[in-house]
Amino acid sequence: ALGVKEMIHWYGGGGKPWQQKGTGRARHGSTRSPQWVQGGKAHGPRGPKSNYYMLSYHLRVYGLTHTLTMKFIQDDIHIVKDLEIPTDDPQYVLDLIESRGWGMSTLIVDNSDIFPTNITAATDDIRHVNLMPVYGLNVKSMLKHETLVLTESAVDQITKKIIFALNRTDVEDRKRLNSQGPTEQKLKLEQHRPLV
Repeated sequence: ALGVKEMIHWYGGGGKPWQQKGTGRARHGSTRSPQWVQGGKAHGPRGPKSNYYMLSYHLRVYGLTHTLTMKFIQDDIHIVKDLEIPTDDPQYVLDLIESRGWGMSTLIVDNSDIFPTNITAATDDIRHVNLMPVYGLNVKSMLKHETLVLTESAVDQITKKIIFALNRTDVEDRKRLNSQGPTEQKLKLEQHRPLV
């Protein structure tokens, strides 16, 4: 919702419209009070409201594991050794996808965010084939693409991260740290200035 004018944002209404006592009329301090015509709005919306919210840690892990499980059940996950291809021709990638029976939209995931030159150049002009590092893997991207192609190192990294996430024991401590901040702060000044 857009913001509305509160009393302070209207022009005029600076002086008291009539004296406090003796006129028989109700007491007022400004003609821009909310009860007046052309007065300000009391407690109106302040401006554009952000609808952003963050899902909890457990829900994000749950979504990731279930999406990977569904892709696996539907036979839409494929594992390759690495992403080295002999040429940077986009037609080579399209032929590869067709010969292996992968879906039209393909998400290729590797452990590193620096991909080999040939695969990067070949997939640049293909709109339905995307490259993504492991740390960027998310539910929306997996659902948007029909086929998920993972390298062996990416599978190892995803496995480690999911096992850690499902078995971590410091969730309450992290939640408390995020909402309340650190409980005690230690100054480490002696490490940075020389002792005399």
